[in-house]
Parts: sequence; C-alpha cells; structure tokens
Amino acid sequence: MVLRQNILITGASSGLGEGMARQFAARGRNLALCARRTDRLDDLAAQLRAAYPGIAVVTRALDVTDHDRVFKVFEEFRSELGRLDRVIVNAGLGKGQPVGAGRFDANRQTLETNLVGAVAQIEAAAGIFREQRDGHLAVISSFMALRGFPRNLTAYSASKAGISAFAEGARLELSDHGIKVTDVRPGYISSEMTARSTKRNPLMVSAEAGAHALVKAIEAEPKRAYVPSWPWVPLSLAVRLAPGRLLRTFS
Repeated sequence: MVLRQNILITGASSGLGEGMARQFAARGRNLALCARRTDRLDDLAAQLRAAYPGIAVVTRALDVTDHDRVFKVFEEFRSELGRLDRVIVNAGLGKGQPVGAGRFDANRQTLETNLVGAVAQIEAAAGIFREQRDGHLAVISSFMALRGFPRNLTAYSASKAGISAFAEGARLELSDHGIKVTDVRPGYISSEMTARSTKRNPLMVSAEAGAHALVKAIEAEPKRAYVPSWPWVPLSLAVRLAPGRLLRTFS
C-alpha cells in the first residue's frame, strides 16, 4: 500500500467528507479541507489540530460550481503542503425532484454540482498529478450510479452515473502517467443528506462506520469500490438485473 500523506477532501464540512477527514487525521495524514461553509470547516480543522498536533490541516472556502476557483484552490493547497498525494472528490448534493414536477432548478443544480462540479475537481487534480507523475484520485459516486431511479433520485442517479463513467475514462487515460483513479460507490450511510428522508432504511449504516469503510476502501486504491462491501457488492449484481418496478423500493 502506498502511503498518501497529503490528502485533499472537498465537501469536508459535514457528512461523509467530515467523517473521512476525522479518519485520515487519526491515521496521521495532512489534510487540505474545503467546503462552502467555512464556519463548520474551521471548527473541524481546529478540533483535528488539537487532537492530532503532529499533522497539518489547511482550509479554504470552495463552491465547486465556481470552476475557476476549484483550480485556484487546488493549486493553493499544493503550494501550502508542498504536494498533493490524494484528492477525494466528495462535494455533492441530493436535492433532485420528480421529473415534470416543475422543479427543473433543483435537478439542474444537482447535475451541475455532482457532475460538472466533480469534473472540474477531477481536471484540477489530474493536472497537478500529471506534473507530479503520481497521485490517487478517489471519486465519491454512489450505488445509484448503477441504474436510473425514479422520483427524487432521477437527477441524482444520472449525475452519479455520469461521474462514474468520467472516472473510468480518466482512469484509463491517466494510468500511463502514474495516476490511480478509484470510483467509490457508497450505499446508504447516515449523513445530513440521508437525514432528510422520512423513511426508515434497514440498510443504513452509521456515519462513523460508513466513514471507516470509505477510508479503508480508498486506502486500498481499487478501480471501483462498493462501500460498505456488504450488502452493496451482492446488491450491485442484483440491481443490474432487476426489473424496473423493483427500483422504486430504493427511492
């Protein structure tokens, strides 16, 4: 296993990003953290510096739909830490709405953030890694990238299918440059995003358990990882073959 010391995480102020930051800090890694909400981000950074005084934690405000700033912030992080060893493309949202319900604005924002914003992050990271001829890019997609799903998941699953395809193409392109790319597909992990659902989900794992599973999977640097592996690896096989009517149970 390659030790990736300097790790950049987007969307790090809450949810999966915050959980991964805490896990990597406990492993002694230096962190470059960015998010839109700097108050929560700075509070997290202060907690991590106090708990792990041997690591560096640097922060920046970043809205990933501001594409020019994505490139600027990534370069600032590299300059501040000396190099970037791993970039985790995590920032995203899940505010999609049913098709034709008059909420194109929500579906557009979901696609712009989860797909176009993620592509900007991949481009910025890949440019840095090409210069270094080394690096690991972990793209947080979703189990929902497997198929199209109805209702509030339609735009979300489309955005994740798109970024998973982009990550695969990037992996094929960048492997000759010493760069690894992992398509990470979480199942149901407790977060602010999932908390908005009123339905109890028996497949949901806690935020801490989910973050631990994510970091373990990312550290292994596979081409693709379903997280947690149980039950999402066998479910991925079943969902590929499932008739459309059964997909409604996931939404």
